[in-house]
Amino acid sequence: MYSSPLSADYYYRLDALNTMAATEEERTVLIAQDGSDYSNYAFDWYMENIHKKNDKVILLHIPEYHNVVASPMVMADVSVLTDMWKEEEKRNHEFLEKLGEKLKAKGIGGKVKSVGGQPGEVICKTAKEEGVSLIVTGTRGMGTIRRTFIGSVSDYVIHHAHVPVLVARHKDHHHHHHGHHN
Repeated sequence: MYSSPLSADYYYRLDALNTMAATEEERTVLIAQDGSDYSNYAFDWYMENIHKKNDKVILLHIPEYHNVVASPMVMADVSVLTDMWKEEEKRNHEFLEKLGEKLKAKGIGGKVKSVGGQPGEVICKTAKEEGVSLIVTGTRGMGTIRRTFIGSVSDYVIHHAHVPVLVARHKDHHHHHHGHHN
C-alpha cells in the first residue's frame, strides 16, 4: 500500500517533533536565594514541580551586611569595621560557592549572581536585565502587622516584576502564623 507524505502517521510525527521542540525551548528562571529554609524550599519546589531540562537558572543572592552596620563597634575603630566587612565578604563568597555547587549537583545550566541593594528592587531589576521568563521566591510569611509596616520582598516582587512570579510558601509555615497546630 502506498503511503503519501501527508498520512496520519506523518502528521503524528510532525506533531511529536513540534511538541519536542516546544518543550526543549530554553527558559531563564531567576530564583532568589538567601540561605533560609524558605528560599531552599522555593528552589526545591521549582525543581520538583516545574523545572525543565533546558531551563537556565540564575540563583540570585542579595547580601545583607547587617552585622557590620548594626555593630556598636563601628564608631569606635575603623580596623574593627574593616575586619567585620572582610568577614561578611568571606561568608558571602562561601555562600555563592555553595549555590554554585547546588546547580552543579542538580546538573542545571545557569549561574550564581550576587547584587547588593534592596532585595525586591534587585530581584526585579536583575530579572529584567537577564531576560528571565519566571521569578521564583520563597516567603517568610510575616504577620499582617509586620508586613504592613515594613513590607515583604515577595509582595514587592509580585507588584513590580515584568514576568510571572511564583511564591513558594513553605507547607509548614501557613499553619504556624494562624495559631493552628498539628
